[in-house]
Amino acid sequence: MDKKQVFDKIKTLLEMIKFSHTIFAFPFALMGVILAALASGKPPGAGQVFWICMAMVGARTAAMGLNRLIDAKIDAGNPRTAERHIPAGKVSIPEASLFIFVALVIFFFSAWMLNPLCLKLAPVVVGFFILYAYCKRFTHYAHLVLGLCLAAAPIGAWVALRGDLGWSVIALGIAVLFWVSGFDVFYALQDYDYDVENGLHSVPSKLGKEKSFLLVRIFHALMLVFLLLVLPGSGLGWIYFSGVVVVAGLLVYEHLLVKPDDLSRLDAAFFNMNGYISVTIFAFTLVDALV
Repeated sequence: MDKKQVFDKIKTLLEMIKFSHTIFAFPFALMGVILAALASGKPPGAGQVFWICMAMVGARTAAMGLNRLIDAKIDAGNPRTAERHIPAGKVSIPEASLFIFVALVIFFFSAWMLNPLCLKLAPVVVGFFILYAYCKRFTHYAHLVLGLCLAAAPIGAWVALRGDLGWSVIALGIAVLFWVSGFDVFYALQDYDYDVENGLHSVPSKLGKEKSFLLVRIFHALMLVFLLLVLPGSGLGWIYFSGVVVVAGLLVYEHLLVKPDDLSRLDAAFFNMNGYISVTIFAFTLVDALV
């Protein structure tokens, strides 16, 4: 392949894993960095922040790649996902496998560069990535497993800098778990009919659309509770609290966009609003820490 073909293939692979959606979890990883720095009383080194970012990119890339690869046959049978890159033939299985391998190398090498504990925990994280990809085959609660995977972002950043755990980052991780689980239930509503007809498991296929909406509201309310529980002992103050209030407003707006009988604005709720939410709470956290 010439250079243009190589760049086109890389672009296609990045589109396959929706690389731009890294924005959902990346700000929370950086919040973990801020909380760890506040707890330590000193800023992290540039090298540490770099390897945390590389670990985040490698982990997220591997997770999405594994999900697309493992679900290729299911995606091929679902009209909504049949045009995804692997079932549509835009990316071959060997190409996807190599891409995932490279992402895992980046993840494990970055973990090794951070500290021994990060390296020891890295296989556990990958195990959860694989578990999530298979969950829809045997449990309705895959959404919570995905939440756990993304909750690892701020907790992993803290562990990378401090080698232990603290309440503020645990609370943040739980907030991320409920946030991600909630919007993944929203996302699964698109496949309600297909999942029911084909015996695939999800919260909507188990509870129905109305009860799923209620559960998402509960999850997102719990997210706000745990964002507030980050405050005690964290060193953050009223600026961070103001950020939580803004996030609450964004969540209310997100829920107004989607109704059980009208999913036409789901993309705006899922992609746009969740990006705004993660960036907003990070920005308020950073300003609070700097002030």
